[in-house]
Amino acid sequence: MILSMTGFAATSAQLAGASLTAELRSVNHRYLDLTLKLADELRALEPALRERLAERLKRGKVELRLGLLRAAPGAARLAVDPDRVAALAGAAADVARQVPQAAPLSVNEILRWPGVLAEPAIDSEELAQRALALVDEALSELAAARAREGAKLAVILAARCADIDAQVARIAPRVPAVHAAYTEKLNARLREAGLDPNEDRLKQELAVFATKIDVEEELSRLATHVAEFRRVLAAGGSAGKRLDFLAQELHREANTLGSKSVDAEVSRAALELKVLIEQMREQVQNLE
Repeated sequence: MILSMTGFAATSAQLAGASLTAELRSVNHRYLDLTLKLADELRALEPALRERLAERLKRGKVELRLGLLRAAPGAARLAVDPDRVAALAGAAADVARQVPQAAPLSVNEILRWPGVLAEPAIDSEELAQRALALVDEALSELAAARAREGAKLAVILAARCADIDAQVARIAPRVPAVHAAYTEKLNARLREAGLDPNEDRLKQELAVFATKIDVEEELSRLATHVAEFRRVLAAGGSAGKRLDFLAQELHREANTLGSKSVDAEVSRAALELKVLIEQMREQVQNLE
């Protein structure tokens, strides 16, 4: 399957007293360029995360955001620190003995006392495992998004291949007639100049010139490159660089076809081929 380099994925997971979020963004790039933005508690995972990303992705500018949001104290679950409450009660009893008229502490005041409601602790090993699993989930979603985008691009590229074949098929039958007509035109000009086109030296010169305007080789190469383009497209995988090379070769043949053309119809076809191939190159730039 052909994969695009463009995609987005977002996943999240709930922990005791905190939530994990992972976002992956990917755009086209010549190589694999990784950017990681991690919460402070997760920075130790950077080498493992880079290894995971490099295993699953071959090309693209990829940004991973991995965040950890702690819940407000007591929001996940109420956890009263008994030692803190006992110490507070002992202090309150001492005050009551020394100041009998002092009002006793209320439950609300005890709960609001710093340290009485403790935040649930997050186990570092569990946090690391959940973070890695969350990134794996995001990678799977990103791969699915890139595959869907790649399938759409493959359809567009296949259509451009068919358009190129149509242009080649339209002008290929004209080549012998164009060649003969141009040769006869040159012969007529030589006769007007008082020269004999059948003279051996002139015949050799005409033959050499005829090879310079012959575009059959360019048409054959265009067809060959399109066939190879289709084969690579069907094979799938990380084919972006190979397809980009083939698009460059197609463009070179179309340029040569236009420069050698001595027929208006062939020249128009060469121009149309350049437009089609440039459209292909724009799409190929987005493939992994």
